[in-house]
Amino acid sequence: MPAVIVAVAALLAAAVVGLRKVFVQAIPEWLRIVRDVDDVTEIDRSTGAVRSVQSAEVVLPAERIDAMWSAEYLERLARTYWRFLTRATLGLIRVYYTEGERYVCLLFRPLKLLTFQAPEYEMDDRRGVVRWRIERGLLVARRGRGGDGYLEIDVERRPGEQPGTVNVAVEVAVANFYPAIASRLSRFVYTNTQSRIHVIVTHGFLRSLARLDFEPSFVGRFVSADEVPDPSTPPPSERTDTSRAS
Repeated sequence: MPAVIVAVAALLAAAVVGLRKVFVQAIPEWLRIVRDVDDVTEIDRSTGAVRSVQSAEVVLPAERIDAMWSAEYLERLARTYWRFLTRATLGLIRVYYTEGERYVCLLFRPLKLLTFQAPEYEMDDRRGVVRWRIERGLLVARRGRGGDGYLEIDVERRPGEQPGTVNVAVEVAVANFYPAIASRLSRFVYTNTQSRIHVIVTHGFLRSLARLDFEPSFVGRFVSADEVPDPSTPPPSERTDTSRAS
């Protein structure tokens, strides 16, 4: 059992305590909530694959969403997620970029916790999707390497009940992920460290989106929604398995 896995698990456990006491309590409640943050997290007992979906829905001004409904802002939403992850973990977890990959590291690049392939974007006039395939990393068991698992952000605009408003539903999903902590230590340790941090950070990220404060994109490849393909799968909450998204 590599000592680094034990050390990472211990650091994640400490981070859970800190996030609960400081970070989560500091997040104000959303205004105009349609559906507060839901969480569905499960581990397949036969395979060990993790599926985790957090979702929320909020009412926002239609004119603001119309102006921001572009592939450019979809890129910025993706970048905002990684910024939020770094801030929420007080800088312990950092994200590094290359043209072809994203590295989620414990402070520095040699300690690559998760490596993702370059993001995939899908968008039409109703939904926007950003998906990162999980490639490898210290927190990924051997059978989960190679891009079958993924992290995904799914944004859907829906008609609002009041004139001049839209409902925006956001889901953050991890699917077909095989955690090294669960396989090398135990599922209990994974559930109470890495999994719990993911849920806490995602809840905070979803709530923060009400401010529409998006980080500038590192890459800046897109401007219009026509530059990316239409969404090819239903939202994560409507999928019935953890198979590879296509």
